[in-house]
Amino acid sequence: MKLAPAPDVAPRNGTRDRHRRVWVVIAAIEVVVATLIVVLDLFIPTVLVLGLAALSLVVRRPGPASLGFRRVPHPWRMAGQVLVVMMVWSVLQLGVFMPVLNHVTGTKQDLSGFADLQGSLGLLAAYLLATWTLAALGEETVFRGYLQVRIAEVVGPGRAGTVVAVAFTSLLFGILHSEQGLIGVLVVALDAVLFSVLKLRFRSLWAAVLAHGFNNTLGLVAFFFVGPIYGFW
Repeated sequence: MKLAPAPDVAPRNGTRDRHRRVWVVIAAIEVVVATLIVVLDLFIPTVLVLGLAALSLVVRRPGPASLGFRRVPHPWRMAGQVLVVMMVWSVLQLGVFMPVLNHVTGTKQDLSGFADLQGSLGLLAAYLLATWTLAALGEETVFRGYLQVRIAEVVGPGRAGTVVAVAFTSLLFGILHSEQGLIGVLVVALDAVLFSVLKLRFRSLWAAVLAHGFNNTLGLVAFFFVGPIYGFW
């Protein structure tokens, strides 16, 4: 029996591995640049990193689905479940996490940036618009989408890569809100972990977008009616 010539597997595999290593290095550079933008608070960090993410998608050409924007079978059911989770989470934050952090650190979350919101319907509408666009959609695209995907690409797939990606982006997300003081950074970082869990649970970045939007909406509406709330005790 005449054997066919062996395919040139080794060179092809070697080329493929080199290409993969190049893209891993590029992903690492992207993560470093995005981190510096956030830590140095350049311009509007979310907008700048969104630009970086858009450039990355254009070069790589994978499409938005690669960042986690996937359809779910029952979107309204998911939205209802996420809303319930965020309502429970708000109670836990105000009833447990924030009071404990307040007592341990001796400080409170700095909410002075929202000082004029109480009783102002116009400001509430403006904040809600910003919440569902720049905050919920923009920040989730950046942190739970783009950065988590790139970090997992650098660290590697699997549970370890996911844990590192969630931990790093959650801390970075907290730093993005450093104007709210230490408590604000810690509370927002905890929020980020939950957003990541919901994204993984529903296998869609849209779950994190909804969670972020609902979380901010609940806080803004509460502030509008009663002013700043630093905890239930």
